Amino acid sequence: MPRILLTGATGLIGSHIARLLAERGDDIRVTVRASSNLEALVGLDVEKVRADILDRPAIRRALRGVERVFHAAGTANLALSRARTFAINVEGTRIVLEEALRARVDRVVYTSSVAAIGPAPRGSTADETQFWDAGRYAIPYLDASHEAEVEVLRLVARGLPAVIVNPAHVLGPGDPGRSSTVLVRRFLRREIPVYVDGTLNIVAVEDVARGHLLADEIGGVGERYILGNRNFTLDRLFADLGRLSGVEPPALKLPATAAFALANAATWIPGAPASASSELRAASLCWAFRNTKAKRELGWSTSPHEDCLEATIAWYRERDGDRLAPPGARQPLALRLAGGAVRQAGALAARVT
Repeated sequence: MPRILLTGATGLIGSHIARLLAERGDDIRVTVRASSNLEALVGLDVEKVRADILDRPAIRRALRGVERVFHAAGTANLALSRARTFAINVEGTRIVLEEALRARVDRVVYTSSVAAIGPAPRGSTADETQFWDAGRYAIPYLDASHEAEVEVLRLVARGLPAVIVNPAHVLGPGDPGRSSTVLVRRFLRREIPVYVDGTLNIVAVEDVARGHLLADEIGGVGERYILGNRNFTLDRLFADLGRLSGVEPPALKLPATAAFALANAATWIPGAPASASSELRAASLCWAFRNTKAKRELGWSTSPHEDCLEATIAWYRERDGDRLAPPGARQPLALRLAGGAVRQAGALAARVT
């Protein structure tokens, strides 16, 4: 029974990895911080050690006697500064994996993201071989994801037996930190007044966790594997969320240039989120991917794409209750009228063209 060190175990992906490792019968050690919410680990037989991924001595102590490492700690928060994002995702990864190399572990599975691959050209899909050119968008999370993978591959060249997995946009139950599932929560609270034309690959957290274990068991050292499922346009995704939840989808879809102008103008409003422009820019891109390699080389499979939508909706309904819009709720009249006007103007422009 190997001893596993798992970072990020209190997060959405990490907690599901922990449960599958427990089912596999592994001896699990997880890193936690003083501020960690341990709700996701309730009922699991794991050894908890106090260690921040930026604390090299603490990580070195956590790795004593460890044979395999799952490094799932990180942030996808677009509201964080570039410096903080790079500290967590790049420097934190460097520290954990350098210490794993020093400890001569047998295997490392590194949780990256499709952000490290970058969006696909409009109208197509990307795979693991796509050339990185997403630096032009100047989104800190994308740049940090890419740089972290560079660090991983640098250490692979020095002998670290690491495998990279690249989850797409993860949904499912059990996200106390409200990370990637916050999109569904905002939908259910009618907090998405405006959206743009974009594409998002959605995947169930349970499938992603299984992909991690398969990467541990049979993944190729130095290889990356996209863990994604269904490619949704935002139109289709919001329509499906609306059908499954009973909450009317956002009514106002704007051209990206108009949405960016509004987001930039909003930064002058006191209390407005500084990350609005980055979030809109990321949402406007084509995050469409192929999972062929993971299916072929790992034997990975995916669940029906609607399952994770339904599970996320149900989880938030159970937890947030009265703070969500009830089934049958509509968007504000002003947004519905504005959305209708924009659609009519678009149709008229298309006819003229």
